[in-house]
Amino acid sequence: MFFKVLSQDSNCKARVSEITTPHGTFQTPIFMPVGTQATVKAIEQRELEEIGARIILGNTYHLYLRPGTEVLNKAGGLHKFMNWNKPILTDSGGFQVFSLSALRKITADGAEFKSHLDGSYHMFTPEKVVNIQRMIGSDIMMVLDECLENPAEFAKVESSIKLTTDWAKKSRVEFNNTEPLYGNEQFQFGIIQGSTYNELRKRSALELGELDFEGYAIGGLAVGEANNIMYDVVEYTTEFMPVDKPRYLMGVGTPEDLLNAIERGVDMFDCVMPTRNARNATMFTSKGKLRLRNLEHKFNFGSVDEEVESYTSKNFSPSYLRHLFMCDEMLAAQLTTIHNLRFYLDLVEKSREAITNNRFMEFKRSFLEKYNSGTKTA
Repeated sequence: MFFKVLSQDSNCKARVSEITTPHGTFQTPIFMPVGTQATVKAIEQRELEEIGARIILGNTYHLYLRPGTEVLNKAGGLHKFMNWNKPILTDSGGFQVFSLSALRKITADGAEFKSHLDGSYHMFTPEKVVNIQRMIGSDIMMVLDECLENPAEFAKVESSIKLTTDWAKKSRVEFNNTEPLYGNEQFQFGIIQGSTYNELRKRSALELGELDFEGYAIGGLAVGEANNIMYDVVEYTTEFMPVDKPRYLMGVGTPEDLLNAIERGVDMFDCVMPTRNARNATMFTSKGKLRLRNLEHKFNFGSVDEEVESYTSKNFSPSYLRHLFMCDEMLAAQLTTIHNLRFYLDLVEKSREAITNNRFMEFKRSFLEKYNSGTKTA
């Protein structure tokens, strides 16, 4: 069985589930470190395993352009290419094409875009994206979808979800008519769109539900809307998502975002926030963000975080980490990335424990009270 619910908190929609793939089984809620180009920035695969990463994210757009499908195919797929033997989920590249804006053209057939690397032109059709992900060999592949800017007019969003549904139908047919290339079963997720319009979110969810994907994602959020609006959309949308399949909130987010989405029944998350912040000298701690470049940390020889145990927090002080950043040492980004990802993984691990014990709301309240206390935000 690909997916099963293990525990449900009686005070909210939060749940603990289990997902089984050919490359391993993991429990949700789960955070997936983003390894866009066959690497999670500033951290080795060995270290990812040590901090408890159970699944990572790759990106179809970037892997298609570089190293290219020929390399990945001859390597035997992405797992072998990057020596990662745990599950991988690949995004379809729809968001990256969306972000190109002036360099793309959307039609009923797919998305034509200009490479950000060399200016060459390419076309992503729903079918092609499925076959690229067959060559990547990811455990979970996403369908091609259209992601709109925020805000967007109702009529534009309505037209967009029709296109996304049409693409999803083509993707599902192609998926069912093709086979994995490396002997490992693959699974396919649909992506619910609809911007901030509840009516359109419901329509998208119900239309995609008829296609019987193995899981469903909520896309098109965290693109500029207020947090409370995002939470409301997630709350509403999950009402129309199958209870017996994984729910994935794409590209989200802050620790507070994760907890609010878990409360609303979301199982899976990815975001560049912990790794990007790490490379910019900002660490996540149980008492808020710690900004290492601030002068106050020059003589701070204490612990980065006494409650979240990571290789970094056990062995190095804010003073030393600040020194590495001030000297532009590569080790700085590596050590802060190890800690920030461990912080996010620790958060979902504690969330799973709290849900199992039917006290998720209590855990969320306690965590956020301390996290927002501001004692380490200077």
